[in-house]
Order: sequence, then C-alpha cells, then structure tokens
Amino acid sequence: MTFQINRDDGLYYRQTLFDQAKRVVVKAGSAVLTDRDGLKSDVIDNLARELTFLRNTGREVILVSSGAVAAGRQRLGPVHKPAHGLKVKQALAAMGQSLLMQAYEQAFGRQQQKVAQILLTHADLSSRDRYLNVRNTIHTLFEFGVIPIINENDTVSVEELRFGDNDTLGALIANMIGAEMFIILTDVGGLFTANPQEDPNARPVYTVARIDHEVEAMAGNSHSALGTGGMQSKIRAAKMVAASGGSSFIGPGNRRDILRDLFSGNLVGTFFLPSKDKLPSRKHWIGYVLKPQGSLVLDEGACRALVERGKSLLPSGILRVEGSFGVGSPVQCRDAAGRVIGAGLTNYGAADIEKIKGRKSSEIKELLGYNDSEEVIHRDNLVLLDAGGGTDTPGESGGKE
Repeated sequence: MTFQINRDDGLYYRQTLFDQAKRVVVKAGSAVLTDRDGLKSDVIDNLARELTFLRNTGREVILVSSGAVAAGRQRLGPVHKPAHGLKVKQALAAMGQSLLMQAYEQAFGRQQQKVAQILLTHADLSSRDRYLNVRNTIHTLFEFGVIPIINENDTVSVEELRFGDNDTLGALIANMIGAEMFIILTDVGGLFTANPQEDPNARPVYTVARIDHEVEAMAGNSHSALGTGGMQSKIRAAKMVAASGGSSFIGPGNRRDILRDLFSGNLVGTFFLPSKDKLPSRKHWIGYVLKPQGSLVLDEGACRALVERGKSLLPSGILRVEGSFGVGSPVQCRDAAGRVIGAGLTNYGAADIEKIKGRKSSEIKELLGYNDSEEVIHRDNLVLLDAGGGTDTPGESGGKE
C-alpha cells in the first residue's frame, strides 16, 4: 500500500510536525461531546484542560465545536418529540448554542483561559471580503490570548449556506489562518484497512503519506455513532488541509489527555502528512471554499491538457454545460465519466458557453458578438482537485485547437 509509511518513519514525521505546529485547529464532533442525555461535561472539561495545555505551550489554538443541536434537544426535555427537518434543527440550535457556550465558559474558566464565540455560515467564507474579516478577527483574538470557539450558525443556515459538516468547516478554518495542524477528535480510533468489526485481519493505519482513492475507499470501514460527518468527510477534510501544506490527525476524542499524548509522540489514531505541492491561498479558496454553481463536461484531450500540461480551458474541449451560472461563477470540470478533475472561475456564463462549446476560440466573437477572453477558464483561476490540488505549472490552453 503506497499511501502508508513504516512505523519508525511515521513516528519521526509525526513528532517533527507536532513540534513544528505553532497554530492548531481542533475539531470536536457531536459523537465526542454528546450522548442521548445531552452534553458530556467530563469530555468538555477534559477538552478545556487539553486546549489550555496547548495554549500554554505558546501555540495559537482554535476549537471548532459541534453539539448545539444535541444541547437544545436536552433542554427541550423528554416530553417533546420533535420531528426531523431543517426548521427543527435550527430551533434546537438556537436553544442549545447558549448552553454549549456556557459549558465551555465554565470549563475554560476553571483553567483561567478566556474563550470567544464565532458563528459562521458558508457565505462568510465564500465572500472574499467577509473571509478576510473573519481571518482578521481570529488573528486579533490570538493577540488577546483568547481561544476562539467556532461553530456553524445552524439557526440561520439554509442548504446553500451550509458547510455540510464541521469537518469541512474545521478544514476551511485551518487553511484560512494557515494552521500547521488540524486535529479531528471523534468516537473512533482512526482509519483501518478494513472494518474491524467484520474482518479480524483489519489493521489500524497510523500514518498516511498521501490521500488517494484507496485511502478514500477505506473511509467506509469506520463508523461513527453520532454526528453529520462520518469518516469519509474527515478524509475529505484532511485532504483539503494537506493541499494547503498542513497535516491532520483523526483519533479518539474520548480518550483522556489525548492531545498531550499526541504532542508527546505516542502512536495513536491516524496521522496525515502534508502534500508536497502546496496550493496558494487564492487557489485553495477557489477549489475548496467556493460552492460550484454548475459543471463543464470535458473531452479526453481537454482533460489531459489540464491535468498533464497545466493548460487553460478553451471552448473547443467542452462537451456539455450543466447548470445555470453567470460570468465569474465557480464551476466544476468533469470528464465524460463524471469524475471531478478540477474547479475554476469561468469567463463566460452558462448560456454563452452553450453557444461556443466545441468551437475554436477564433469563432467566439462571431458566435457571441463579443470576445472577452480566449479561454473559458484561465489557468490562473483553475484548480486541479483529483490529484490533491494539482500543480501550478503555467500553461496555455486545454482544447482541440
């Protein structure tokens, strides 16, 4: 298995990267923080001790926390049996978020550590100005010696404003602030080669050098009892962080002193090494933060030109346009089989691309009456995704011209 490295090398890489990590994002999921009775005070107390320990070593620390909905359900009481649905979840989050922060305020207060609450929707990160404002707020809290506690604003989020899960939110925050490490605390021990409940030969995977399709396929081997994420979302989050040059960890959040054990070099959980090819901040924002508003299906030649030669996308390589979008919108690039190979910002809207698809760039003005660009997506606004972000090798064009 090419994605794994041997135990001794894994321990060396782990300890080196833990020692070098000066900015750390820790995500604690619902499966760790809650049970059927609501918030678990002992886990929150342990988490407060652990994060304060990291803060006292001179590191800057962020906590991304789930648990508001479960806390709201606890406050509502056993007499009420609310139906499922977005509006119910939003109401429970409105009730539970204050309880969650109260629990953290008390737990961190016992450690003499100040905390602050930040609630976000996807729109706060997809807008470049708001993205920078959030980042500036976090940096200022660091200067104050405060630990930011971040959660999705479930009370106001609708489908198009949602991150999907806090694994994704945590990865986006890690990349936003340039964190060297993203730690995901969950209710499973880490990644396994097979389902340990079904296969007696299943082995834990301690260190992953590169997240490929084989690693992604193994994500189905580990199952969480609670939460909206699951192992697959955690692997995707680790891949996002790796693309920006950060490392990630997935491991047991219910284990006492888990962070002290990690930073002391104990072999626990699964560790993911950074990608060798680091994406620039703006390209990571295009590829991972912005939500695609449509797709362009490309022919084989265009796919090769983009992936292998770092070209821009010309209209001649486009087979099909999916969705309705305008100029400058984020779109996915797919091959004929539907596999996502990249994402980018388009120079033309969907209606105009429909008119020029499969045609040469020299025909654009004749077909549209204007020619704003020779490329549908310029290489500077294109990010390769299937290979963990791809490269930024400058090129010219992808198409059949």
